[in-house]
Amino acid sequence: MNPNHYRFRGLWHLPAPPPSVYAALEDVGGYPRWWPEVREVRRTGPDTGDVVVRAVLPYRLVISLEARRRDPAAGVLEVAMSGDLAGWTRFTVTPDGPGGAGSRVLFEEDARPGKALLRRLALPLHPVFRANHAVMMWRGRRGLAAHLAGGTVPAQRDGSRAADGGLQRTIGG
Repeated sequence: MNPNHYRFRGLWHLPAPPPSVYAALEDVGGYPRWWPEVREVRRTGPDTGDVVVRAVLPYRLVISLEARRRDPAAGVLEVAMSGDLAGWTRFTVTPDGPGGAGSRVLFEEDARPGKALLRRLALPLHPVFRANHAVMMWRGRRGLAAHLAGGTVPAQRDGSRAADGGLQRTIGG
């Protein structure tokens, strides 16, 4: 096992129709409104942007994203990542529940740290990094569910709500 290689896979079941879930996930600039760990999104080009994230551990990551695939018919959103993390991330949204009224979101990620400190700490802290990611994903699912329901989005650890960083359009949108 290479401690500097991470593969993540998770399922979110959401009580909202696939088009609504897909639209929320496609709007990367809106993530800070509902995903507490996504602190800022900056558009850098028509299909690119930088995302600043910080979860439980006391470090922040700046990840550059480039849209690779946007397929609403298949429910697939995929980006290439570079910067503090390198690799790719994909969301696949499909109908779920009676009559397809809900959504099943498959999250997949293949990543390697680009940040030197994270590479050096990979062996002793690999399980901690994985747990940090799990918390971030759990809060992301919870925040997206609240956002789609029109409810209150959970606050960040400091009690604030993140702003959208001025990004009005999605990366690749």
